[in-house]
Amino acid sequence: MDGACKGNPGPGGYAAILKCGRHVKEISGCEPNTTNNRMELKAVIVALKELKEPCDICIYTDSKYVIKGITEWIYSWIKKGWVTANKKEVLNKELWQELFRLSKIHKIKWIWIKGHNKHPENERCDKMAKNAIQECIK
Repeated sequence: MDGACKGNPGPGGYAAILKCGRHVKEISGCEPNTTNNRMELKAVIVALKELKEPCDICIYTDSKYVIKGITEWIYSWIKKGWVTANKKEVLNKELWQELFRLSKIHKIKWIWIKGHNKHPENERCDKMAKNAIQECIK
């Protein structure tokens, strides 16, 4: 899964590759005015929405923002009423809430991978996300 943005904010794209056995599905999309972090979140959300029933899954992402947010920070945000440690409203709150809701349906292993490090699916998602941006700015 990956997200990209041309400018930050600016037009952005997201992409994910879903694999189950020999079945592979690629998904991508774009938004005309967004941020990189929003696109990273959107990639995961859109991918999870593709699943038709509860699954045991591994999610690979190069976004520490997504990994730390969903495995560490979110519990504090919920407890504090969606306010950060600095007493500011959590950015992308609606996406975090949706991701949290979707993540409870499945058993997820979150795996961080280094971006632009020749990981085939990550490189493919990066390319798809950048191509999606081009669709938005046409």
